[in-house]
Order: sequence, then C-alpha cells, then structure tokens
Amino acid sequence: MRTNYPMPSVALAILLTLGAGLPGLRPATEHPPALSLMAMTEIKGGQNGHYFIAAAINTHAISALLDTGASTVALSYEDAETVGLHPHSLTYDVGVSTANGLLKAARVKLERVEVDNVRVDNVDALVLPEGALKGTLLGMSFLSKLSSFKSENGTLTLKN
Repeated sequence: MRTNYPMPSVALAILLTLGAGLPGLRPATEHPPALSLMAMTEIKGGQNGHYFIAAAINTHAISALLDTGASTVALSYEDAETVGLHPHSLTYDVGVSTANGLLKAARVKLERVEVDNVRVDNVDALVLPEGALKGTLLGMSFLSKLSSFKSENGTLTLKN
C-alpha cells in the first residue's frame, strides 16, 4: 500500500534550484530576463509639497519634478540636449499652454524613464523651446504607465 506524503521542503528547494540552474553554472546572459519583479520607490515631498527627484532618461541622469498635474513629460531644451534628443533638430509644432503662456513644443518618444528602480519604456514627451522651461516635469505620460502611484502623508509611492 502506497501512502502519499507531502514533499519535504528541502527536497522541493533542491528540485526548484535544479530546475532553475545552479548559481554560477549558467552562462552569463547579455540581456536581463524578460520577467522581473515589481519595482517600487517612495519619494518624500519637499517643504512645499513638490516631489523633486533624480531620474534617468535614456540612461542619462537629470533632475526632475514629478507632477501629477502635467499631462505629459515635458523636457527643457537643455535637458533634452543632455539626454541626447538633439533639440536643435526637432520640429516645434505642438501647441501647449504653460504658466508662461502659449508656445510650440516638439513631440518625442523617450526610450526609457527611470526613477530609482522604477522603469517605464516608450514614454511620450514634449521638448520645450530654449528658455521656456527650467528643468523637466515627469507628468502623466510617465505616471499613467505605472501599475500604481499614490501620494500619502507627504510621500509619493511609485510601482511598476
């Protein structure tokens, strides 16, 4: 007579390890695996309630303001230059309304935007003309691609 017993945890761990490959025995891959765990970061608001962050756009570090009131990511001309968008060669034909009035911006697609370990690919953005904006705003074209974001007790939490 055969009795079924649950598999001991050690045996299960060994089977899972063998199935995944022993650490150090698999060849290093050039690209990270397609499956990744959820990334999350928390950002403390400044005294005025704004969320100033260090970000990476297309792998280039910049400072930015996370702005839930902005409909899109808006880069200053100078930051666009820093991240390799060549703003002098863009077509400025998108009408936008800013705190400084109406102006024309250039539509671009950012390969990736990273805040700490939270990464979003293929983000729509606008580049504003030289002198029209100081810094970069990370607006809803970035935030809406996250699985969630929330502001609570002066802390903004981003998850993807």
